[in-house]
Amino acid sequence: MKILLVWPKVFGDWYAIAEPLCLEYVAAGAEQDGHEVHILDERLHREDLDKTLLEFAPDVVGVTGFSMHVLAALSVCKRAKELVPGCLTAVGGHHATLMPEDFFEPQMDFVLPGEGVAAFRALLQALVRGETEPSIPGVWGRQNGTFTYGGAPPKFDIDALPVPDRALAPEDREHYFIDWMRPLALSRSTVGCPYSCNFCSLWKIMDHIYHMREIESVVEELAMVKEEFIFFVDDEAFINGQRMAKLADAIRDAGVHHRYFTYCRIDTLLRQPELMVKWRDIGLERLFIGIEAVTDEDLLAFNKKLVVSQVDAGLMLARDLGINVHANFIVEPSYTAKQFDYLVRFIEERDEIIDYPSFTVWTPIPGTGLLDEKFTGVTELQPNGRPDWSLFDCQHPVTETALPKNEFIQRYLSLWTRFRAHRVAVNSPERTAGVFGAHARGPVPVSGS
Repeated sequence: MKILLVWPKVFGDWYAIAEPLCLEYVAAGAEQDGHEVHILDERLHREDLDKTLLEFAPDVVGVTGFSMHVLAALSVCKRAKELVPGCLTAVGGHHATLMPEDFFEPQMDFVLPGEGVAAFRALLQALVRGETEPSIPGVWGRQNGTFTYGGAPPKFDIDALPVPDRALAPEDREHYFIDWMRPLALSRSTVGCPYSCNFCSLWKIMDHIYHMREIESVVEELAMVKEEFIFFVDDEAFINGQRMAKLADAIRDAGVHHRYFTYCRIDTLLRQPELMVKWRDIGLERLFIGIEAVTDEDLLAFNKKLVVSQVDAGLMLARDLGINVHANFIVEPSYTAKQFDYLVRFIEERDEIIDYPSFTVWTPIPGTGLLDEKFTGVTELQPNGRPDWSLFDCQHPVTETALPKNEFIQRYLSLWTRFRAHRVAVNSPERTAGVFGAHARGPVPVSGS
């Protein structure tokens, strides 16, 4: 069968475009069964959907994405049905896992929540057998016109995943980047997180289970990656310190050289400075640290299990180790002008230990428990009463704001503007070489993971 996998385009693909790793995993699984697979990344080929559909004429079109991609994904599938009559459509990804009902639309044939590689393979196998309404564990499909769940999928086995096929769109690879890191590849060594931050749904998706790949397979994959920069998209890479120390040793012993960037909690950093030194020495250059809040009260409310003094200690440790910090802050809709000013002062007072401040708007993401079935408090709705998912990109306020909404938006945008010059200066190639010159042999979420 001919399979077209699409990463939909949305407004806001501006500060980072990373490879569609999830689609590369799905593609590799389908290829194991002899299917012909094509990947279309609409972020890079924004006007190529029609041409690709007509020329490739796929039997199945698959889409993926987060909540902000829901409407775009439905649009892709609607267009596929129009241009390629008879083709089937399927969707997976974050939102399909948490709220599959948003895809129970005429243009969609199958919804795959959870880990999609095995389920998609099983679905394709059923279609090849000629089944018109297959019932597949882990897949929503129509039975007599009604979407019906095929039952619980097999237990997730991270080591059963194929190596993602990074060769499907070679012309795209030089265009994947995060900030100045270009070209950039993604890799995943673990899935899941044991923490329970109330603004995040990742721990719910994997039910608090922390799945770890075999070290040998991770090293073998890294050795095949041609890009200099690699961002580990692990939900929380350094939780198991002993494993990460063994992985660092294995990477060093294999003579694999990259420059790495990954997520890390402040308390994880503080607890394992020797581990960070080991990783720095094999190429870790940058940590994405979710600071989120700037007061002890707000940190407690987010269930971060941290206080500001720990944040400061962790940032200072990263500076002393020569590791760059990409720090994220969550701006709550309840922010007053005074709280915006306090956030600015907090960052400016830590100018020497926060290399790259970034910002997100607090958003009641599906799966966090902050979004009830009636969407109470959500101000941005579609005509059908569902939230306007296109605005759930953590850059738009989708609930009531304490300030007039226009003023909130202007103040929020001014955070990016105010610190842009700082980010450019701190993260220029010249500054990077100066800070990381001793570790140049070795290095973001980002869309595409």
